[in-house]
Amino acid sequence: MVGEIVYRAEGGIAQIKIDRPDKKNALTASMYAALTDAIRAAEAEPAVRVIVILGSEGAFTAGNDLQEFLQDPPTGLDRPVYRFMAALAGAEKVVVAGVSGLAVGIGTTLLLHCDLVVAGDTARFSLPFVTLGLVPEFASSLLLPQLIGRQLTGKHLLLAEPFDAGKALAYGVVSEVVAAAQVEAVTMEWAARIAAKAPRAVIETKRLLKPEPLQIARRIAAEAATFSAQLESKEGKEALGAFVEKRAPQFGA
Repeated sequence: MVGEIVYRAEGGIAQIKIDRPDKKNALTASMYAALTDAIRAAEAEPAVRVIVILGSEGAFTAGNDLQEFLQDPPTGLDRPVYRFMAALAGAEKVVVAGVSGLAVGIGTTLLLHCDLVVAGDTARFSLPFVTLGLVPEFASSLLLPQLIGRQLTGKHLLLAEPFDAGKALAYGVVSEVVAAAQVEAVTMEWAARIAAKAPRAVIETKRLLKPEPLQIARRIAAEAATFSAQLESKEGKEALGAFVEKRAPQFGA
């Protein structure tokens, strides 16, 4: 794994930690590749029964590393971010996430593919795709309306309105809210409880609870195609440029 993705497996639990605190755990292509490798390693190890995903030092992840994103935008399902999406969405083993601080963009959308999510009381969730001239990803345009309905989804995808841990709990995006300092401890305790249960029963229960995999894969692919088109569009370039330059975008007629 790269230095910013820390992987360890013991006691039936594979812990994957995003550890780039100086950049609020913003994700690069190499980090996505390491996350994918970590998930695949956990899936392939018979002794591992639960996968845990954590951030570090007060941030889950601020989303994509914007500098790299602008220099080498992710177009095509063969790119590291989409391989990570496929690995997480297709994971057979239970995935438990612990969220502290910021969860921006993919930091929120990946939670829709986790089986349990523990959030700190200071966690803040944001889906700023439209603000950046982009569209939703990771099947969030399918899964979020299923959770909270189309109207509330519109607040967070069309208005790009952030939401706090309390709303995330009410929406069903997270399973429980705890004190920020307790996120990792509670997440690991939940994982240990699951790891102690009948492994095949756990896997089969997850399979029965999950949305239709083919539907998820199709939506990810459809979103990716539109996402790539927006990246190349005039309005997409203007929105991203305005965000970087900290000015109001000018879209014209």
